[in-house]
Amino acid sequence: MKKIINPWRNHPEYNCFGCCPENPIGLHMEFYEDGDYIVSTWHPEKNYQGWVNTMHGGILSTLIDEVCGWVVTRKLQTSGYTVQLNVKFKKSSGRDSSRQPAAHRHH
Repeated sequence: MKKIINPWRNHPEYNCFGCCPENPIGLHMEFYEDGDYIVSTWHPEKNYQGWVNTMHGGILSTLIDEVCGWVVTRKLQTSGYTVQLNVKFKKSSGRDSSRQPAAHRHH
């Protein structure tokens, strides 16, 4: 996997909740290119739980949204924003393990 250098890191107004490393309450996601995929590894902290030892669904949705946004930026070489996001969780997700969201361009 090849690490993607964040092109906005030095922008004075950049403070993305998902990927800005300097955002004090952000997720600090980093991204990697793995063939057609964009991948991130994220380690949850207690502050991001919903119910006891359960990840908050909004945080999990943010991980999905963010990695998909990086697919648009990196693979399509353009920018965009989420208009609609529908997520259906099949089961709860514990807070005690890492997450590795991944996405790719659908042809």
